[in-house]
Amino acid sequence: MTDQTPEITDEVREGIMWITFNRPQARNALTFEMYERLAQLCREMPTDGTVRAVVIAGAGGKAFAAGTDMTQFRAFETPQDALDYEAQIDAVMEAVECCPVPTIAAVHGACTGGGGSIAAACDIRIASTSLKFGFPIGRTLGNCVAAGNLARLSELIGAGRVREIIFTARLIEASEALQVGLISEVLPDEDSLLARAGELAERVGSMAPLTLRATKEALRRNRAALKVDDADLIISCYMSDDFKIGMEAFLGKTKPVWTGK
Repeated sequence: MTDQTPEITDEVREGIMWITFNRPQARNALTFEMYERLAQLCREMPTDGTVRAVVIAGAGGKAFAAGTDMTQFRAFETPQDALDYEAQIDAVMEAVECCPVPTIAAVHGACTGGGGSIAAACDIRIASTSLKFGFPIGRTLGNCVAAGNLARLSELIGAGRVREIIFTARLIEASEALQVGLISEVLPDEDSLLARAGELAERVGSMAPLTLRATKEALRRNRAALKVDDADLIISCYMSDDFKIGMEAFLGKTKPVWTGK
């Protein structure tokens, strides 16, 4: 990738906006700038009918998005750094969720960490058989999933399963994701996935826009009514010795030795 190649692209084709994470050399790991660009696109989505639906996908054939680019965490020094990061991520997920037109996550390959949170914030998720979905932070990094993202996941697949996949750091594959309701369809490969995403976007984009918008917002308000303060939990993880150990072990391709401190 060069400085002239955007790390997230957007293109409107026949009333459908295609947003693509475009860091294939990093399995589309998300930089802070990519998060902000995604939020901006969702917040500024036109409601005049020029865009009727959005498809979000990943470039490179291996990943939708493999979480946040961990090199950025090396700059964390204070509790406020951790709180600011999670506040930024929360605002991005809310922007995706509040996008005024239907959003479809077309998931091929790895969909982990922040990528999984983005997919969960979309209205509809479909995937290819290569799907690997999860939050393996208990094995890799030692941070936490913020309460808002846990709530979205629990709404989709239940709190028990969310707890189990985080505690075991395992990744859900396509057949299980379909069975538990995380995704609505499984396609055999990336080409058929993107083709189906386009067809689905055309279909949902032809529905009454105010009906869809009201439904999205009502569902969001239902969950927002249960919003909790998790600042202490965020600080306890991101400011821990274990977080530093996990980050350096991951970046150095070694196994972390947790201390519980």
